[in-house]
Amino acid sequence: MKACVYTLGCKVNTYESEYVINELKKNNYELVELDQNPDIIIINTCTVTNNSDAKSRKVIRQAKRMNPSAIIVAMGCFVEANKAEIFEIMPEIDIALGTKNKSKIMDLIKEYDGNKINNTSNESDEKFDDMFIDSFNTRTRAFVKVQDGCNNFCSYCIIPYVRGKCRSKDLDTCIKEITTLVNNGFKEIVLTGIHTGNYGKDINTDFATLLKEVIKINGLKRLRISSIEATELTKEVMEVIKNSNIIVNHFHVPIQSGSNKVLKLMNRKYNTNEFISIIEKLRSIKEDVSITTDIITGHPGEDEESFNETIETLEKIRFSKLHVFPYSVRRGTPSSRLPQVSDNVKKIHTDKLLELSRIYEEEYMNKFIGKEVEVLVETSKDGFSYGHTTNYLSVKIKGELEHNTFVNVKITSLEYPNVVGKVK
Repeated sequence: MKACVYTLGCKVNTYESEYVINELKKNNYELVELDQNPDIIIINTCTVTNNSDAKSRKVIRQAKRMNPSAIIVAMGCFVEANKAEIFEIMPEIDIALGTKNKSKIMDLIKEYDGNKINNTSNESDEKFDDMFIDSFNTRTRAFVKVQDGCNNFCSYCIIPYVRGKCRSKDLDTCIKEITTLVNNGFKEIVLTGIHTGNYGKDINTDFATLLKEVIKINGLKRLRISSIEATELTKEVMEVIKNSNIIVNHFHVPIQSGSNKVLKLMNRKYNTNEFISIIEKLRSIKEDVSITTDIITGHPGEDEESFNETIETLEKIRFSKLHVFPYSVRRGTPSSRLPQVSDNVKKIHTDKLLELSRIYEEEYMNKFIGKEVEVLVETSKDGFSYGHTTNYLSVKIKGELEHNTFVNVKITSLEYPNVVGKVK
């Protein structure tokens, strides 16, 4: 039997798809691409924006069109968000699996007898859906999902409604899974979740404790945090970061807006002064740290004055990269009921922020020309090798170097989106 797994969306989805791939292999499925006549196609969907919904629908339809006799399994956030009418809007789907019980996917496939299966329901008392992987599709960096769900209920966001409340993987299980991956050759681990920094609050521990335990694992060279809220960069977390050479020199800290008015409308849990103060503290304990962010433009209530305030805030902080998202209406969220900003204004503001991001990126990258950095080699192409530094600079190096090894490189120039380096 042949199976195809197609993933949309975030790092949590990537981890969950990797779990599914591992399970399929254990059950003797051959993993193939969409155009290689799979018997089963599993599509891990996303619903964070309208664009995500459109991509999810497109891939499901394309999969069925290319493989009319295949069993189509759609799982994840898009499915959960549309659980009541999922087979009406997507008749191509045979098995609908929401955001929980993904660990039961093989049971559902075995159960399928030609009648559609709908396994969606985000119960309020659900527990963490335990998954455990021992390999990943790369040989350098592996994601480990330690947390699921979100309790923040930002006014624009659908994810708490489809992922449910915060819940955490058992601490000992986290350590066992990461240790297994490290023993299997992975040099870098990325901790991921929907609200990663909330880890442990439901199981009588916390994120700082998790970090302390993970960095003790023998053989682990780098520990990366996929994303963390500014409010969760607590004194205890900062202390672990300060005293560890294993935790990398790059943090993704979403700001979403640089206007206090808009932050309040978004139901974010900080103001701009508080955010700036946390970033300043992080920079004071980590030299040359790279801090990237997410920013939404065109949220209801964002006028020219508040957009200009956002620009002013960004100029004060000078992130090393902005991930820019035009606001997308999510049905059922508080922001969807407010007067909306026009698509034209959103586009103008998005373009301005992307311009600013390029300036910040090149400014940060230029700081490292002439400096020596350590690179984890990941891929090779056309006579060059590529990898990342601890602060997530993408480095291009002449020659085909051994993958999954560390090399010392002197940065010689900027060739956006890479810096170019020469092996020392």
